[in-house]
Amino acid sequence: MKVEQYVCLVCGFNMIGFHPEHCPFCGAASNRFITAEECSARHKVLATPVNDKVTRLNSDPPLGLEHAAYHIETDHGPCWIDCPSSFDRSVRRADAILFTHHHFLGASNLYRELFSAEVHIHSKDSLHDICHPFPFDVRFEADFVHNGIQAFHVDGHTPGFTFYIFEDVLFICDYVFLADGGMKYNPFGPAGQTVAGGDRIMSYLEGRQLSTVCGYNYTIGYKEWKRRFDAGPVFEGY
Repeated sequence: MKVEQYVCLVCGFNMIGFHPEHCPFCGAASNRFITAEECSARHKVLATPVNDKVTRLNSDPPLGLEHAAYHIETDHGPCWIDCPSSFDRSVRRADAILFTHHHFLGASNLYRELFSAEVHIHSKDSLHDICHPFPFDVRFEADFVHNGIQAFHVDGHTPGFTFYIFEDVLFICDYVFLADGGMKYNPFGPAGQTVAGGDRIMSYLEGRQLSTVCGYNYTIGYKEWKRRFDAGPVFEGY
């Protein structure tokens, strides 16, 4: 780690090259930061199989509001959807890190250097102030396919929000939350655009035969997830 880097214990956000008074993502005070080196010593990355090609990645012990990342073993090389907040040299490599959006960039700069991995994010999300210290190799602007992973840009929760499908697995991150047998839209975004993005997700999923959904803090069978999604997520604001 050649550049100073700090990790927020409240949300897991990595701050590269500077030590602010407050976390640029969640606003936590600087006494809630640890160095990236301390974070690596305290928090390892726990790998939990989802199926024979997909593995869930989480910091262990949990690191604040950190979202799960997912390792995908494709026929053309390993990829990640999103990135853990803690840097663990023992984790299985990735050739590419594909982001759903810019809120949880994790330690992607450190893994990029370790693995010589390409980091992909939608160009609209890359423009946000909190992204400026992070290196990106590919700023995409449209739907694409990478090593068999399909990417679908829907806007909504963030301007560049993108979900992914690999084989029969849907990677939706935090676009929707599971709650009380139903579903809620992520409230940290514009209501109208978030709901409209949900409609676009619905159209992309029409007729697809999927088995599993990988969310920001859950995995669930697609049939149950789709039942809740079809019933209509609510947007309650914040």
